[in-house]
Amino acid sequence: MTRGGMVVANWLFSVVLAQPALAQNGGGISDYFDHWYDRVTAAQSSQPHWMTPLMTVTPRLEEEFRYDQYFERTNTDSDIASFDAGKGLELIPTTTNEILVNLPPYLNRTNARAASGWGDWPLLTVKQRLFSANEQEGDYIVTAFLGVQEPLGTAAFTNHAWSITPTLAMGKGWGDFDVQATVGASLPTAHAGTIGTAVVSNLALQYHFDEYFWPEIEFNDTAWSGGARRGLNQLFMTVGVIFGRFELAEHARFIVGGGYQFALSPKLVPAPLTPAFDHNYVISARLAF
Repeated sequence: MTRGGMVVANWLFSVVLAQPALAQNGGGISDYFDHWYDRVTAAQSSQPHWMTPLMTVTPRLEEEFRYDQYFERTNTDSDIASFDAGKGLELIPTTTNEILVNLPPYLNRTNARAASGWGDWPLLTVKQRLFSANEQEGDYIVTAFLGVQEPLGTAAFTNHAWSITPTLAMGKGWGDFDVQATVGASLPTAHAGTIGTAVVSNLALQYHFDEYFWPEIEFNDTAWSGGARRGLNQLFMTVGVIFGRFELAEHARFIVGGGYQFALSPKLVPAPLTPAFDHNYVISARLAF
């Protein structure tokens, strides 16, 4: 097990040991897990019921397992397939928190500079919901995130540095239309002179109709301060649609979606390549429970 995996395992173990304190009814660990879905229901009933976008991390608290697949084409004529794309398990341990325990992406690059192997591992993200109201009470939400990424990747796909990403996310709905947005900074703990600080912002515009259809447009921007990309930015636009939530069982809903992401910012050929790719086909499958 990697050092990061040990950190996650130890953290999850400490969470389990702390559950008697988290259980508001004071019934201990058994009572805590017996009432798991009561807390999930309470958490999700007190927030908007929008769909999680394809690229933008939603400010909502979700409980699901998610698998994404990316097919990217770079400006240097390479094709990159990202298996899982760093998604994984999302859990709601309290009525205002979510933890995301992600899987490392596996990358396969063909054509120019062929390589394959693991990418850096966005192993853990913790969400703290600050304010929220469901559709009847105002239809808004504000949430803070803290993410940690381990430099697990093979030589072709790693930054060689742990990074920490604090993020603020928010959203507002008006009937069947909603806007979800995030702004955060990826802060490397080493090699900052090469990697730089990346300020990442996302904006998702989403519409809901006919129960199962969620078409959307997203804008995904990264701007660098310092490092090899100092002063540069890359802006992508994502057009897609998500279908769901299809009921499978009492606590199981299936969601699937897809989209096309393409660069709006101009191509800068000198290394490092910016934007990182020219276009990307996205597939997302989720089992909410």
